[in-house]
Amino acid sequence: MRNIKFGKPIIGQEEKDAVIDVLSGDILVHGPKAKQFELDFANFTNAPNAISTSSCTASLHLSYFTYNIKEGDEVIVPAQTHVATAHSVELAGAKPIFVDAELKTGNIDIEQIENNITERTKAISIVHYLGMPVDMRRIMEIANKYDLIVVEDCALAIGSKLDGKHVGLFGDTGCFSFYPVKHFTTAEGGMTITKHNDVAEKLVRQKAFGVDRTVSERKVPGVYDVNMLGYNYRMNEIQAAIGIEQIKRIDNFLEKRQENYFHLEKLLKEIDELSIFQSTHNEFESSYYCFSAILNDNISDKRFEIVNYLKENGVGTSVYYPRPVPHFTYYKEKYNYSENSFPNASKISYQSIALPVGPHLNKDDMEYICEKIKESIIKVK
Repeated sequence: MRNIKFGKPIIGQEEKDAVIDVLSGDILVHGPKAKQFELDFANFTNAPNAISTSSCTASLHLSYFTYNIKEGDEVIVPAQTHVATAHSVELAGAKPIFVDAELKTGNIDIEQIENNITERTKAISIVHYLGMPVDMRRIMEIANKYDLIVVEDCALAIGSKLDGKHVGLFGDTGCFSFYPVKHFTTAEGGMTITKHNDVAEKLVRQKAFGVDRTVSERKVPGVYDVNMLGYNYRMNEIQAAIGIEQIKRIDNFLEKRQENYFHLEKLLKEIDELSIFQSTHNEFESSYYCFSAILNDNISDKRFEIVNYLKENGVGTSVYYPRPVPHFTYYKEKYNYSENSFPNASKISYQSIALPVGPHLNKDDMEYICEKIKESIIKVK
């Protein structure tokens, strides 16, 4: 039996040496590693500005904070996403207005956005679900029409592009995650990219308490002023050192994911009981975070039996995500959502199985996964 993990960070000697190098010095934060990692990420995405943070959630929250999204405001949020996407809006004091997904890609249904815009709407939150880019050309048309801020949640979209342009650069900010099972890791950490120089300057200050001078800018150590409210959302030097080494591998990581994804897609298309999301097509380039297959209605109630069979045979799985966000207890009770709301997001959440395609795997692993899925379906029918 194999041991095919859903996600696995690939850490080499280079990362270990980089961490030891930081620990052997006397700078653990406010140092050159974070600056270098920001430059490397900006270079990879072709972003004018990249600001490291402690997590993607911190980047999202800081984006709303920087744009003064507050109590009484509303933000359009996809129902099909990680809860952090909505939590960051709640933490800003605003109200998330959820919009259902489209079944073709799992992304927000753009056709429903305008119907949910009110005079209180101040921003649109966009999530590139599993790395498949949202059509940001249409999103920006809506945003410009209603004068709305656009925050892109790119947690699963490192390497995702539309018309050759990296996601995160269409809206006002783009927020990325380096959690261990993402495209590459810093153990924990995030990054914000923005095309607006003034916003970048404000983000740099507000991620570090709102002080007016960074450590390197202070003529007298320990002397500074605080001219705005801020948080402690900084990335430390250990995380950044790992990121510097990890991003050197990103092209290979992405190539391997794509190779595994397409091979698994070709195999799973033969299974009648599964529906498959639309992957890269034409000008849309996915990051291939994972492969999510939707069980057809006739076997959807057997999902956990299938998952257990896969687990027993060494195949790790996950679910993206276990419920539409408005169906989680906190949001359901606060905003009185019914179980029948957001039918497409519900179908994805309750009938899908996420399968691994990470660079720790190969084509042979994809064939094994497909074989075990076929066996599991036969077993439960």
